[in-house]
Amino acid sequence: MRAASRMIIKICGLTTIGDALAAAEAGADMIGLNFYIRSPRFVSTETASKIAAALPGRICKVGLFVEEPARRVRKIAELLGLDAVQLHGSYPRGIAGKLPRFTLIRAFHVAAEEDLDQLETAEADYFLLDGLAAGLHGGTGRRCDWSLASKAKDYGRIILAGGLTPGNVAEAVREVRPDGVDVASGVESAPGRKDIELMRRFVEAARAAAG
Repeated sequence: MRAASRMIIKICGLTTIGDALAAAEAGADMIGLNFYIRSPRFVSTETASKIAAALPGRICKVGLFVEEPARRVRKIAELLGLDAVQLHGSYPRGIAGKLPRFTLIRAFHVAAEEDLDQLETAEADYFLLDGLAAGLHGGTGRRCDWSLASKAKDYGRIILAGGLTPGNVAEAVREVRPDGVDVASGVESAPGRKDIELMRRFVEAARAAAG
């Protein structure tokens, strides 16, 4: 995936073909498929394969994994034809070299200044900054500290996540000026089920604020 010339909009936790196509139609650049079995947005590889195959070619297809071995991440990503992998939790140094074909997104919970230290040595094309919620990886609904997110830009390209909604994404974009924004629960009618109107409003608000 090439470096983006405009701010990326990622809609994560898609569980149906209809919702995924609606997200693409709304203007999302990235679609996230969650392979963390404890998540309410979990999708099987069979379902994810159907969703990925239905998406237009311009969409970057992202797989979300939580502390899965690199071998399994690579196997699923190759099987489904994913463009990027999003890794949550602890991974050893050198993980990027084990996933050379894919854009690498590393997710971190950021709640205090010292949380930024982990970005110094992490390998990633993008750092996804999420709010802190015990036991949850993605779709936390908890807001990331935007002032810390602004400082995180010193370490690389960032995607801002955590508690974003159509009502606050414009403010977040203006304050942080991230390279991308990510939303899951903020555009849902129920966990794992996206609301078409909320997705449309989110994309429009984010694009307008990014200029």
